[in-house]
Amino acid sequence: MSYDHHKIDAKWQKYWDKHRVYRTHMHSDKPKYYILDMFPYPSGQGLHVGHPKGYVGSDIVARYRRMKGFEVLHPMGWDAFGLPTERQAVKEGIHPAEITRRNTDTFRNQLKKIGLSYDWEREINTSQPDYYRWTQWIFLKLYEKGLAYQAEVPVNWCPAMGTVLANEEVKDGLYVETGDPVEQRLMKQWMFKITEYGDRLLEDLEDLDWPESLKEMQRHWIGKSEGALVRFAIADHDESIEVFTTRPDTLFGGTYCVLAPEHGLVEHLTTAEHKAAVEAYVEEALKRSERDRMTQISKKTGVFTGSYALNPVNGEKMPIWISDYVLGGYGTGAVFACPAHDERDWEFAAAFALPMIEVVSGGNIDEAAYTGDGPHVNSDFLDGLMIDDAKQKVIAWLEANGKGEAQINYRLRDWLFSRQRYWGEPFPMVSTADGEMKPVPLSELPVELPHLGNLNPTDDGQPPLARATDWMHTTLEGEPVTRETNTMPQWAGSCWYYLRYLDPHNKKEPWNGEIEQKWMPVDLYVGGTEHATLHLLYARFWHKVLYDLGLVSTKEPFQKLFNQGKIQARSFKDARGKYYYPNEVEERQGEWFVKGTDTLLDTRIEKMSKSKHNVVTPDETIEAFGADALRVYEVFMGPLEDDAIWQTENMTGVRRFLERAWRLYFPEGGDKAPSSSVQLERLYHKTIKKVGEDLDQMHPNTAVSAMMIFVNEATREGGLPHAFKKGFAQMLAPFAPHLAEEFWASTGEKESVALSAWPVYSEAKTVDTEIEIPVQINGKTRGKVLVKAGCTEAAAREAANNDEKLEKYIKGFEVVKVIYKTDRLLNLVVRPPKKE
Repeated sequence: MSYDHHKIDAKWQKYWDKHRVYRTHMHSDKPKYYILDMFPYPSGQGLHVGHPKGYVGSDIVARYRRMKGFEVLHPMGWDAFGLPTERQAVKEGIHPAEITRRNTDTFRNQLKKIGLSYDWEREINTSQPDYYRWTQWIFLKLYEKGLAYQAEVPVNWCPAMGTVLANEEVKDGLYVETGDPVEQRLMKQWMFKITEYGDRLLEDLEDLDWPESLKEMQRHWIGKSEGALVRFAIADHDESIEVFTTRPDTLFGGTYCVLAPEHGLVEHLTTAEHKAAVEAYVEEALKRSERDRMTQISKKTGVFTGSYALNPVNGEKMPIWISDYVLGGYGTGAVFACPAHDERDWEFAAAFALPMIEVVSGGNIDEAAYTGDGPHVNSDFLDGLMIDDAKQKVIAWLEANGKGEAQINYRLRDWLFSRQRYWGEPFPMVSTADGEMKPVPLSELPVELPHLGNLNPTDDGQPPLARATDWMHTTLEGEPVTRETNTMPQWAGSCWYYLRYLDPHNKKEPWNGEIEQKWMPVDLYVGGTEHATLHLLYARFWHKVLYDLGLVSTKEPFQKLFNQGKIQARSFKDARGKYYYPNEVEERQGEWFVKGTDTLLDTRIEKMSKSKHNVVTPDETIEAFGADALRVYEVFMGPLEDDAIWQTENMTGVRRFLERAWRLYFPEGGDKAPSSSVQLERLYHKTIKKVGEDLDQMHPNTAVSAMMIFVNEATREGGLPHAFKKGFAQMLAPFAPHLAEEFWASTGEKESVALSAWPVYSEAKTVDTEIEIPVQINGKTRGKVLVKAGCTEAAAREAANNDEKLEKYIKGFEVVKVIYKTDRLLNLVVRPPKKE
């Protein structure tokens, strides 16, 4: 006997909307629980079944917390600005706003079909003026605090797109989305002084309930280093090179210096003999993004300038090289190299046959750089000292001799905040006739994005907004001014959206202070690891600025963070590289072929992609199996934090579980619920306890397993007693809410099960008073006996002796050894009686 999921899903989704079941009461007296999903970018592709894994996981927790007596805030919205929508708009000839409306409608409908308990009355969209008005407002707060400024900086410029790209958008000198070439340019950009918050961004990680691996990613990106700033004079020049190093103790082992290709002294220090080679190298190096230069360091390249630096501790001449493994924006854009004790320097020196000098004993520098500790050698006044003591002594010497000083450095650099594209937030800034930048008055916010038909840059290379001449030319205090034509990056709207959810319809301020004080921080933030670094870093930075301004009450926005695993799927590809859909292939003896042919296919587990024909959508899955089956399968595949492989054929097992539960409430031939057995009652209380504990630990997969065991046992006993029907419906409600509502209503309840209290278990009834233990004879299991929990060895042996099935293995035999493990095992080692 099956159930009609189409009818049940539609019925209860309509009920939830009509009765506003999931509406958050912000001034409730209940304890608050703010659970947040990383809101999606609404692409034209829509959702595949990999996307809802985190949404379903967080929704299960949200439903559970409501039933545990919390007032839950569980909102959803759209990170809607961005270059992909702009590209799609150009491709289709449709305005980005229209594409955004279309995509958000698609996403919203998909999410509602899954039965997610969002408070849709709080829906936000970062591309709407009533939202980005406050994004602009926050920008002005950062500007007033001196944290926003303009500077000429090297950027990744994509001529085909006509915009700056983030490092993460560039690989091997190409824009990862389109394959278009990217080059390095110096451009005037808006920047944020995130570096001023480097220490606090590091220190405050310690108080957060985040995965340690994710904290480490944040620490690595911030990259705090303690060392020294050392000044190297240049032979036959008046200039000097400043180098930051964490190992000033190895200065006596320095044999060469390296400048970044974009370093300001490159041209000046390059001799005529080496000019052509240096210029060619620099031109090629600047085509690569900094990300490529940081990650692809196994192949060392470089070129000699013809000039020499002077080692400050001994006056030795050190050749000055150019290499792209040194970055202009990190440290000073220059390094001194001690190849004997730095792996990167060792590889470079080996490639170009440069000398190596051992200054820390303990390794074999002919084979590899030695980076461990040890007494210094060949180091004059540092000889015999270990690394820490040598560092302190050489820094003191540098300071005393005016050749350097102690310094703390960060890998973190100020945040480039400009984009030369259309579909983004306009900056609330104008420039006067003499070039001075001024903020737009708060009363004039939002500075609305003008409607443009042509989204391309102007013929003279200005951003698309320069086409809106009437919009661009305006007045400030009666004087003619020109609006900023760059737009903000997509990061802007996602830096603070969690705050707007608190008060999304407030027209006077971005959020109400009393509401913020009650509801922040976010108690549980759920999302993928792809946002583990930059989004979280940027949001934390904005939040700390708002905290300093007295606009928020917490130092950190997200107290607990959970990263769900990815879902991948099997793909099928022939030798020519053509992909096939699953319904076009068949399996034969463990290998896959195109149906009806001998064409052997390569199968592999890959990211879901339309081009690979391995996309499975929630729509088709819900159509075939129902929303509840999709929800349960999403979290039953394995631990929520682990990656998983989607296999639609396994949906049938989850569907059978739900159908078995259905028959417990709606059995064929009418309700014939039996009275409760002691064993089933004990299992019922154990299941309530187990499911609750698992949800507290974000382990929904094992909670589902516990409910499956209970349903199977109830089915074996002939049905579900009336005493357990309400409680099991409540347990099931976070996972399969549509069916749970049906089950709940069948008991006579009128209000939604989502608003009922979580069932209570009796601790005493979770304790087994009698248990079955296996009995082994000479190491082989021959049966089981029922004994009192914690019984003695003698009692266990007596039970075995009285068991009819074990009699033939024991009676008449001599017991020579007994191995007894309380509540776990009885093993009797026996032998035939001795013959007289």
